[in-house]
Amino acid sequence: MRRLFHFSEDPHIAVFRPHIATTASDTQPLVWAIDEQHAPSYWFPRDCPRACCWAGEKPVSKAGLALLGPAGMRLHAIEEGWLEPMRACRLYAYGLDRAQFEPKVADAGYWVTRQEIAPLSVTPVGDLLNRHAEAGIELRIVHNLWPLIDEIVSSGLEYSIIRKARAEGRERAN
Repeated sequence: MRRLFHFSEDPHIAVFRPHIATTASDTQPLVWAIDEQHAPSYWFPRDCPRACCWAGEKPVSKAGLALLGPAGMRLHAIEEGWLEPMRACRLYAYGLDRAQFEPKVADAGYWVTRQEIAPLSVTPVGDLLNRHAEAGIELRIVHNLWPLIDEIVSSGLEYSIIRKARAEGRERAN
């Protein structure tokens, strides 16, 4: 059975309580979790804008192959202004009981529960740059995420774009 996680810079969460996330379109309080397959998209400081893409089950287009490069597994990108915060971040992975959750957006790995839940474990993620390298994920540092976001979206790859509202503006892409 695949595990579920919540990632936080706070190492002292004893209970996760349902709430309405500021970025959610839902109006009911929920506790959110991410599955093991999609967890690498959360190996970042919470507010860090990032673009993540990977090959899924569909055949990968030439554009997708070009984005993923020779390793061809997974690509994550952040803007250069987030490199130091990423180096300094102390992130923790909270293991959660999957039996208490239901899928919210299964293809994206999102799970939810409407009840309070205590974590089963809390583990330091460690150095985030090393974590990416150890997992074989290319971490690309770019001046501006928007050109890469546009390439990813049109590539046919599976992707997760998180906190894009915090990225540099499109007008600064050149």
